[in-house]
Amino acid sequence: MSADSTEDRILSVLEEDAQASYADIANRADVSKPTVRKYIDKLERDGVITGYSADIDPKKLSGRSIALVGIEVESGRYVETTRTITELDEIETLYSSSGDHMLMAEIRAPDGNAVGNVIADDILSIEGVTAAHPSFLQERLK
Repeated sequence: MSADSTEDRILSVLEEDAQASYADIANRADVSKPTVRKYIDKLERDGVITGYSADIDPKKLSGRSIALVGIEVESGRYVETTRTITELDEIETLYSSSGDHMLMAEIRAPDGNAVGNVIADDILSIEGVTAAHPSFLQERLK
């Protein structure tokens, strides 16, 4: 058995394959299926597991664009502005960041023009947003 905690082994399997069955997780994490169910229920309840998703290769999407958008926000309006951004349906995911931008948003749209429209019409129109810097994902490498 691995020196990693049971929780870490279960999470590791889920990170590799969010669609893994309890039986597969149990086998790969070297625990029983009831143990997997117990840990997953707890991790979901505690908010550690916030959802399950599919990894997408942007290059293989026909007629779809994925952009990561760095968003700058006035410090004094951070909470209010961030709350407003999270309400936008066009934002797939939103992260706070300690890097070059205060926030990082993932936008999926039919094409680059649609992404530009979301930035210009929705994001930049929010009071407190001072800039938005898109980076279009080209190809998934790993």
